[in-house]
Amino acid sequence: MTGTNTSLTTMNGAQVILKMLELHGVRHVFGLPGETTIGWYKHWQENSDIEYILTRDERTASFAAEAYAKITGRPSVLEAPSPGVTHCSPGITEAYLSSVPVIYFSSDIPINQDKKHGLTGVDQTALYASICKESFVLTNVKEIPFLMRRAFRVATSGKPGPVHIRVPINIFHDEAEISDLYADPDYQVYPAHRPVADHGRIRKAIDILLAAKKPVIVCGQGALISQASDVVQKLAELLQIPVGTTTPGKGTIPETHPLSLRVIGARGGMEHSNRYVYEADTVFFVGTNTDSSGTDHWKLYGDPAGKTFLHLDIAEAHVGNNFPLKVGMVGDARASLEYMIELIEREHPKLKREPVDLNPMKRTALDAVFNSNIPMPDGVVSPVKLTQVLDRLLPDEAVVTAEPGVSAIFPSALLTLRTAGRRYITNYSMGSLGYSVPAGIGASFANDGPVISFTGDGSLAFVLGDFETIRRSGKNVTVILTRNDTYGWIRGEAVLLDDVDVPWTTDFGAVDYLKVAEGFGFRTARITCEDEIETILKSAIEHQGADFIEIMVPSQDKIIPFVPAWVRVAKERNLPYYS
Repeated sequence: MTGTNTSLTTMNGAQVILKMLELHGVRHVFGLPGETTIGWYKHWQENSDIEYILTRDERTASFAAEAYAKITGRPSVLEAPSPGVTHCSPGITEAYLSSVPVIYFSSDIPINQDKKHGLTGVDQTALYASICKESFVLTNVKEIPFLMRRAFRVATSGKPGPVHIRVPINIFHDEAEISDLYADPDYQVYPAHRPVADHGRIRKAIDILLAAKKPVIVCGQGALISQASDVVQKLAELLQIPVGTTTPGKGTIPETHPLSLRVIGARGGMEHSNRYVYEADTVFFVGTNTDSSGTDHWKLYGDPAGKTFLHLDIAEAHVGNNFPLKVGMVGDARASLEYMIELIEREHPKLKREPVDLNPMKRTALDAVFNSNIPMPDGVVSPVKLTQVLDRLLPDEAVVTAEPGVSAIFPSALLTLRTAGRRYITNYSMGSLGYSVPAGIGASFANDGPVISFTGDGSLAFVLGDFETIRRSGKNVTVILTRNDTYGWIRGEAVLLDDVDVPWTTDFGAVDYLKVAEGFGFRTARITCEDEIETILKSAIEHQGADFIEIMVPSQDKIIPFVPAWVRVAKERNLPYYS
């Protein structure tokens, strides 16, 4: 146990919470102040060195905490006061669906005062019960150590996820004699436990993989959560099986590796990689929930009856949920694949497989896109060229954040992660707007390298206030606005798939975003032609501070990005597209 203290000590609730956070190795807390939390801040200032990251919106704090946990591999901590308790739901929902452990404290008016219609009173526990692994209330100070140990244990075990802790205002001031101030170090990181899948099922999976003619491994973000990159790569090399990833799983293995297919699916999968998995005879899912975006609405693999599917995941509900399985395995990805490799090496010591090298295929596909030179409409610059230059300049220690829309689709497809790890952060579990900039804030406190946050103007309007947070932090964060003055993804979906062109539902007025960013103290630049891209990007990446870059790009219904359903329509209508 960490810092076990069995002697009786009189402490108030604020002191106990802070001490338990310290014992669990917490270094940062993301939040926003409120009257119901003032009692905590008083003792925080006096008794703790945990850094408080003040944001300007609770949504920002929640997304920042989610991204921080993704990058650090440690549970993050979020706090919000009762007036803003509902505002954290977007980030907590994303964390829940993405299996990210966030310990979320919401302060509250005294218990049952909401029944008197006390201002800001709402049943917070019921509100968060459906999007957290647990949601409970601190009703007396003496129980805080027990409940906080439980919160960290629940958040980091099994399928990780957020835990909500409701703190009535009086708890910060109430006192009790505390004798159990300790933390279990197993729950300072995630996954806390690594159960190995059923051994017999693993053996069956090995036999199927060895017999397959054209197998493929498909990794979701569960492989990154499990920190299984090196064992996925080792298994792929041992059996010479290509590895594709979903967009959230991007970076599971280096995308320059001969066996890397790069991203597949409907949100960044290129035609060559999607075709490869379509033609595979055996598909081994690792740490993926086989959702709609990662499978092109479950059409990516063709007729399931003509394929053999294997699935390994820590979440029982995911295994075999959307495709019929020959073998389903419930267990930690890293531990289970390590055992699989051990069996193969021990029982097939002379195994030799024909080498597979996908790099020429990938290079041809990327070159075709980079050299396509599709004419751009007047006043806009190619997002392909922007990504191509960024790919060349981006240091390995950088983190890139992006969100659904044009801001994510091009880097998902074209940005090359040359080292394995979680350095490309998206929110493709829930997919709400306003994610990338807050995620960049979280990333900047989780990582020492530069942060690049791709955003669209639809999303940017949600989070402009937190430009002040970025500027105040002094971190190296560059916000790249891919601007087209419309909710472009909705416009693309409406025009291309539903033949509905109603710009009054998607298009909005122009804003001088550079002036806005300058008002917050950012260095700013506008890219108006391809020749300016490299100079502006290089300067921003090297600058140890806040940068804002605007680039006008075409809307998704004008030049079609890497979305299979849209590309099929573009081919029928003879529209320009990337694939």
